Amino acid sequence: MTRPGPVSQEPARHMIPGRTPHRQTGWYRALAGVAALLIALLIGVTCVDVVGRYLMNRPFGGAYELTQMLLGALVFVALPLTTADGGHVEVDLALHLMPIGVQRLLGRLAGLISALALGYFAWRLALIGTAQLHEGTRSASLALPMAPLAFVGAASCALSAVIMLFARREP
Repeated sequence: MTRPGPVSQEPARHMIPGRTPHRQTGWYRALAGVAALLIALLIGVTCVDVVGRYLMNRPFGGAYELTQMLLGALVFVALPLTTADGGHVEVDLALHLMPIGVQRLLGRLAGLISALALGYFAWRLALIGTAQLHEGTRSASLALPMAPLAFVGAASCALSAVIMLFARREP
């Protein structure tokens, strides 16, 4: 029987350098599963459309619209995952020249500003979704309701704002 070695604080080898390692929590795995399902649906819609268009001369009529909606949902589902991974684009041209305390302060300030912006987006998307729900807004060719996509976006932005507020990033 072998004994496990000490737990390493370094990120796993498959981690992208500079990304924040995190625990694979239940919500993270659930969102990653939903994102994978959305990607599979995008692939399926595209395959059905291509096969129908070129082999049977009968394209899938709502493929373009369905692809747009699935892609929008995918972006919103992936937003909290990217936020939790620390995968957003950051530009820090002169940050390394500042003392570590200033770097941490600026990092927290940037996180607070990002959380406020994401909170605003969540609020606006919730208002848009509510209006679409009351008006019965539907997509043009497939007549799919549009409000659920706005609500997914609102929930995604709200979750990302919370993650941004409580993220612990070391300079």
